[in-house]
Amino acid sequence: MEIVLRAVVVFVFLWIVTRAAGRATLGELSTFELLLYVTMGDLVQQAVTQQDYSITAAVLAVGTFTLLTVGLSWTQWRFPRVRPLVTGRPVLVARDGALLDDAMRRQRLAVADFLMSAREQGIRRVADVEYAVLEPDGRISFFTYDDSGAGAPEKPPGG
Repeated sequence: MEIVLRAVVVFVFLWIVTRAAGRATLGELSTFELLLYVTMGDLVQQAVTQQDYSITAAVLAVGTFTLLTVGLSWTQWRFPRVRPLVTGRPVLVARDGALLDDAMRRQRLAVADFLMSAREQGIRRVADVEYAVLEPDGRISFFTYDDSGAGAPEKPPGG
């Protein structure tokens, strides 16, 4: 029964922590945030299964992680020059239909992963890509030469 009570206490605490820390889907988590959540899971597991006999220790550890995460977010908001240091910078990985091998190598971005991202966005050929940018969150933004759907029409329809 004690383990159930411990699990309930830690569950409620984690629910409050995740509500306070903000929202992000798993696909939007940075590598650092993912590692933080995995580490928190390990700390909580120890408290719930009594490998660590102190719920207080788990609450303090997770609470500290949460305060640090919120502190980093606030620092990025308050001091924009710190943002590239904390979250990274976008990197150009393709230009004018050609992959930039040095950039892809530095970022450890496989050609297969690049091509898969392009296909997911409906891009059939690399030659159609004007620019491709590897974003700090790991997504790739593609800019193609086809501008037919970009912007507002010069004249309103029927006018």
